[in-house]
Amino acid sequence: MPSPFPGMDPYLEGHLWPDVHQALAAEVRRQLAPQLRPRYIARLATRFLAELGEVGPVRILYPDVDVTVSRQAHEQIAVYQVRDSAPPFAAPVVVASQPAPPRVKLVTVEIRDAQDEHLVTSIEILSPINKRADGFLDYQQKRWHVMDSPAHLLEIDLLRQGHRPVSLELVDEKDRPLIERARYFVFLTRSGGGRKVEVWPLALRDPLPVLPVPLLDPEPDVALELGAALRAIYDEAGYDLSLDYRQPPEPPLAGDEEEWADALLREQELR
Repeated sequence: MPSPFPGMDPYLEGHLWPDVHQALAAEVRRQLAPQLRPRYIARLATRFLAELGEVGPVRILYPDVDVTVSRQAHEQIAVYQVRDSAPPFAAPVVVASQPAPPRVKLVTVEIRDAQDEHLVTSIEILSPINKRADGFLDYQQKRWHVMDSPAHLLEIDLLRQGHRPVSLELVDEKDRPLIERARYFVFLTRSGGGRKVEVWPLALRDPLPVLPVPLLDPEPDVALELGAALRAIYDEAGYDLSLDYRQPPEPPLAGDEEEWADALLREQELR
């Protein structure tokens, strides 16, 4: 069963996103590889980022004795009383090391020169951790590193929440309506293009575009059919079997978008 949505399916932004992210990266590589031969290769570069979560204000707590004992038992924190005969430099308290934060797997599609494997184009599919406080700075540093190199950068943002990697404040007034109605974006920063960024603003109702993937001059761009890639992984993974279209997506829609999605799903007898 195909997705009921003509473009990005907002229901894929929730608990299925880690699988969507990795499957979409693999499908992008599969689609591009025949167009790249024999001069270029496409590789999946994997890295892991610690998910620290949203950090709140720092508070100093003074719990009573009962709360302290209960919390120690729950967190497995070991507290030892220092004996009178202990060396003068012994620590008065010893605590168990804190558990390592969970790690998020991030996959980048890298197009490289087949001969020397120099990076030609980096294709980033953004994940939630790239767009929130604990990972946004890390991602910005990575993208600045790519933009300081001779490589091109193609960024695919199919998530409605979080910070955008590119500031859209300087968009011309004539293009402002496109930005305001958009929920998803694609950004292309070409090598040697200075501060110029090509932007595809996508509303919920819009089909996903065919994107140019730049290579080394003077070779022409190759085509990435983003919509076809998403449809392929939706069908292959059977996402429809894990999604309940009778419930609102996460994050939920609102206003005209909610009404449009409701009518669309009812028309296809999914509600």
